[in-house]
Amino acid sequence: MAERSTAAVDVADNSGDEPLTAQADQSTADGVVKNREQDTDTDEAQGSGGTERPGKASPPELHSGHKLARRYRLEECVTRLDGFSSWRAVDEKLRRAVGVHVLPADHARARSVLAAARSSALLGDPRFVQVLDAVEENDLVYVVHEWLPDATELTALLAAGPLEPHDAYQMVSQIASAMAAAHREGLAHLRLSPNAVLRTSSGQWRIRGLAVNAALRGITTDTPQRTDTEAIGALLYAALTQRWPYENDAYGLSGLPKDVGLIAPDQVRAGVHRGLSELSMRALVNDGATASRHEAPCTTPEELVKAIGEMPRIRPPEPAFTAPPEYQRTTYQQGTYGRPAPHPGATQAVPTPPPPLQSRTGRALKWAVSALLIAALGLGSWQLADALVDRTRSDDTNQTRTTDEGDKNSAAPKPVKQLKILDAAEYVVSGDSQHPGDVGETYDNDSATYWRTSSFRAGPPLAPYKPGVGIVYDLGSAHEVSKAAIGLYYGGNHTTVHLYAADSLNPSPSALKSMQKIGTLTTTGTSATVKASKAVKTRYVLVWLTALPYAAGDQYSGDGYKQGITDVKFTG
Repeated sequence: MAERSTAAVDVADNSGDEPLTAQADQSTADGVVKNREQDTDTDEAQGSGGTERPGKASPPELHSGHKLARRYRLEECVTRLDGFSSWRAVDEKLRRAVGVHVLPADHARARSVLAAARSSALLGDPRFVQVLDAVEENDLVYVVHEWLPDATELTALLAAGPLEPHDAYQMVSQIASAMAAAHREGLAHLRLSPNAVLRTSSGQWRIRGLAVNAALRGITTDTPQRTDTEAIGALLYAALTQRWPYENDAYGLSGLPKDVGLIAPDQVRAGVHRGLSELSMRALVNDGATASRHEAPCTTPEELVKAIGEMPRIRPPEPAFTAPPEYQRTTYQQGTYGRPAPHPGATQAVPTPPPPLQSRTGRALKWAVSALLIAALGLGSWQLADALVDRTRSDDTNQTRTTDEGDKNSAAPKPVKQLKILDAAEYVVSGDSQHPGDVGETYDNDSATYWRTSSFRAGPPLAPYKPGVGIVYDLGSAHEVSKAAIGLYYGGNHTTVHLYAADSLNPSPSALKSMQKIGTLTTTGTSATVKASKAVKTRYVLVWLTALPYAAGDQYSGDGYKQGITDVKFTG
């Protein structure tokens, strides 16, 4: 009986519109979907993009900072392909990172994407990256899914080398059982690649893009179970050999030599686990080519799960313990305080202490030493008293002179006060703004809130790609600014901060060249105190960042060169 994946849902079943018009990729005799993008695009890999093809619907004009449903703020475009775009975004309502696929509502595949996303969301299996929302509004269709900042793509793992046998076993076992559960609910993936498989920091394997990735690209097949099973076999093959089991290079992996056909992993790389090698071939070769090994091919994830269960379990490698240094007995631990340890069983005589100085010579020596000590103490006391008297006289003279001169020449020091900040605005010289809605959180006296920059791929210096990023502060009226204390969210590398006197709260982009510099500082810590060599009188002060440290990704932003400002205080 022919199977059909819900990844390619017929829109006539959902909305009454015409069936999907995008051309579906056809499956070959061995069940491999020959998709033109399969080995070339990077799917949803962070920091990558695609190339739009002619003849497709134009992608919506979106930009960083755009909000969907007044909730999802787009941060960074990671894929732009076939009339749709994929973004890393922030759910401002729940304050967490999410991923978003966006395409026009009149796109040929919009209805099938919505249907696939809603079907995937109903599965609720934690082994898949969950679909959180699927909405059509304002001429846009968008699908919101989980974003896992602590997860690593299989592509990145394989860039460092093949997986250990136990890791490869865990990967294929978890992926196969997850896909078997999905197929029992009528869902298929059809885009199961190293980019779609993630390993979390806890060692669990998760799959993203179930049904949705195929629907976005209009991929269908009459044998979805067979297609997904072969994809799992390809993942295992790549994990064992660090090679892609086809002639073409893909996902950063070299393909097999041309004209040699599909050879077993243990023939490609020495030391490959024999059982896992045969398992990958059973999943990859579905035309009887494994008959020489007397093993039946696996054509469905369920059969693959059964085959894995029949294998001897592969145990994790024994942890490598470093031998502790040899125990060193010290003389203090032996209780001898430097004396050599006696031999076992030997009795050591306790030495007799020397007698005290009881002779006539000894008594004379004691009196002589005592007399010398008394004389030395007396001499020292006399010199100390003389020095104190001289110092007292000198202090009296200096005090009189200072008082007399101070009355004539000295002026009282100016009081130092903290300047109140009334307003602030982000200053943009070129490119996109950062997070203009958060500038107020830099002077709210709450170190838990902050304004942050975007994540930049190059650094620490932002130039020449961007001259800098910063915020202009309004002090209400002109004051002499002598110092600024700035709290920074990230430490490391280095952060360069400049202070300028601005002419308004929203100066023109070209005004930076004519601004008067107050001070500058470079730091690797999480605070910066910028002091002015000479106080400058101004109402508006620009805090300008031109170099940012590198920081890892979190739930609100990806990894890269970035910085956040938590607290700003100006002193006059």
